[in-house]
Amino acid sequence: MRRKFPFLVETLTILGLVAAPFVLPHLGFTPTTINRILVWGLVGIGFDLLFGYTGLLSFGQSAFFGSGGMFAAYLLTQTPMQNTIGALLIGTVAAGVIGFFIGLIALRRTGIYFAMITVAIAEVFFFVEFNPLSDFTGGENGLPGVPTPNLSLGFTTIEFSSNMGMYGFLAFWYFVGLVIALRLVRSPFGLVLRAIRENPLRAQALGHNIQRYKLAVFVVAAMYAGFAGGLLSLMQGFMPPDAFMFSTSGEIVMQTAIGGAGTLFGPLLGAAVWLYLSDFFQTVLKLGATWRLILGIVFVLLVVFLRHGLAGAISDVYRWARRGRQGARPQSVAPVTYKPLAANHAKMGHKATKSKEGVLLSASGLTKHYGGLAANSDINFSVDHGEIRGIIGPNGAGKSTFFKMLTCEVEPTSGKITFDGRDITKMGVIDACQMGLTKSYQINQLFEKLTVRENLEIAVLGVVRGKFRLDMFKPLHKVRKLDDHVEGTAALVHLSERLDAPVSELAYGEKRRLEIGLALATSPSLLLLDEPLAGMSPQERVETVVLLKAIAEGRTLIVIDHDMDSLFELAGKVTVLQEGRVLVEGTPEEIKNNPLVQEAYLGGVHEEMV
Repeated sequence: MRRKFPFLVETLTILGLVAAPFVLPHLGFTPTTINRILVWGLVGIGFDLLFGYTGLLSFGQSAFFGSGGMFAAYLLTQTPMQNTIGALLIGTVAAGVIGFFIGLIALRRTGIYFAMITVAIAEVFFFVEFNPLSDFTGGENGLPGVPTPNLSLGFTTIEFSSNMGMYGFLAFWYFVGLVIALRLVRSPFGLVLRAIRENPLRAQALGHNIQRYKLAVFVVAAMYAGFAGGLLSLMQGFMPPDAFMFSTSGEIVMQTAIGGAGTLFGPLLGAAVWLYLSDFFQTVLKLGATWRLILGIVFVLLVVFLRHGLAGAISDVYRWARRGRQGARPQSVAPVTYKPLAANHAKMGHKATKSKEGVLLSASGLTKHYGGLAANSDINFSVDHGEIRGIIGPNGAGKSTFFKMLTCEVEPTSGKITFDGRDITKMGVIDACQMGLTKSYQINQLFEKLTVRENLEIAVLGVVRGKFRLDMFKPLHKVRKLDDHVEGTAALVHLSERLDAPVSELAYGEKRRLEIGLALATSPSLLLLDEPLAGMSPQERVETVVLLKAIAEGRTLIVIDHDMDSLFELAGKVTVLQEGRVLVEGTPEEIKNNPLVQEAYLGGVHEEMV
C-alpha cells in the first residue's frame, strides 16, 4: 500500500534540522552539544537498523566507531591526504570490511551469546588500539591535528570551520544517512529484516537466507558507525581514544532505548536527552562523578515508563488519537464462504500439479534418532501429483518429526527423501521452500507485530526474489507481481478485508487462515499442513475444511490432524503412524474398517464411525 505523502518524513526532517540551531540554544543546548547529537544520532541510525529492525543486540559498535574514525584521522594526519570527504569514505569502507569479518564470527550465535561475543570484540579492539597499534592510533593520546572538514570544488575550497558551518556539514550527512536508512527499511530487504526480528525461524522456513541478511545489516551498521567516527574526529580536531571504550557502545544502546528502537529517529532523540542531561548534571549542577549515577536512574525510569522510548510514545499517542477519531471498527460476523477462484490462482503465479502424473515426493527407509530414542523408524512413503494425503496417529506416533524431515527442518539419521525427482535428504529448509515444498505449523508462527499484508508480502518475497537479494533501495510496490500474489492469497484464505489489520488484532480463526496463507503465498507444489484444525470451534472447523478443499485445487496436500471426520472427508488416502512406523495405508473407508487401526488408534469408537 503506497503512502499518501511519500516524502513527508524527509521534508519534516529538513525543517527540523534548519530550525534546530536557532531553537535549541534557547533550551540550554550549546553548539558543541548540538553537533555531538548529530554524530551520535548518525551512529545510532545504524545501530537501530541492527537492533530495532532486525533484533540483533550488539555491544560492539564502539569497535567500528573507533576504527572508522581512526582510519580517517590517520589518513588526514599521517599522510599527505587532505580530502576530508575521501578520508571519511575510506574510513567507512574500512569499518564495513571489519564488520564483515567480525559478523562472520559473531552471527554464528544468537541471542545473549551473540551479544556477549560483541562485548568481547569491543574489548579486543580497545586493547589493540591502546597497545599493539598505539604507534598508529596514538594510544591513550589519540590522534590530534585532524583538519576541519572541507570541500574542494576545483576553483575554490569551502571550509566548515565556524559553528554554523560545522553544524551544516554534520546536518547534511545526518540527513543523507537518514534518507538511506528510510529507503532501506521501506524496501523488500527492510521488510525481511523485520521478519527476522519477529520470527527468524518462520522467515527462514519461507525461503529467506536469514544469515546473509543478518550479515548484510551488520555490515551496514558498522559502516554507519565508522562514518560517524570519522565525523567525530573532524568535529573535535582529533580522534579520541575513548571512542573504542565499551562505555561508548553502552551509551549507543542506552540512547537508542531512551529515544525508541525501531524508529530511526529514536537514537537522535535519545542522544539529545542523554547529552543534554550529562552536560546539565556536570556543568550546571556540578555533581562531579555522581552525574553517571543520576543519569542511570533517569535511564531506568524512562525505559520503565516509556517502554517504546520517546519516539515510540509519540507514535503511540498519534495512533491512539487517530483510532479515537475513526472509532472502533465493527467486526464482520457474516458466514465465510470459499470459492476456488481460478483468477486467484493465476494472481499467485501457481503452477497446477494435477496436469502432471506420477510420484511427487517419496521417502525410503526414513529414520530419525534422538540419542537412544527412535522418533521414526524405516518409513517408506510416497505422494503423487495432485493427491490429498492424510496422516493420523496417536500422540507420540512421530508425526511432527516425520513432517520436519519431509520439509528439511531436521535431517534424518538414515534414509532418503526425493522431491520432484531430486534428492533433498540433506537439503536445508530454505532451499526446500525455494523448490516448492513448504508447510503450515500446528502452533501459529506469524509475524505478530506486522500487518496481514506485510506477513503475506514476506512469504511472497521469498518466491519472487529468491532466498537473498540486496535490493536495499527498491520500493516494495515496485517488486514485480508482489501485489497480485498477496491479493490472490488473501482472497483464497478470505482475509482480503483484513489486509491492513495488525496480526495481533486478528481472531484465532483468522490467524489460522493466515498461517495457511503464509504457506500458500510461497506458491508451493507440495503443501504440508500440520493440524490446521487445532484449537478451532466446530463452526470454524467446518469453514476451514471448506477452505482446504478450495485451495486443494491444482495442489498436492499432506495433512496431519486429529479430527478424523474432517480429515477423512478431505483426504483421498490416509497413512497411519504408530510408534514412529507406518502401520497401514488406504482409503478413508479402508482405514475406518481396518482392525489394526481400530485396535491401535481408534479404540472403541469404530461403531461411531461406521
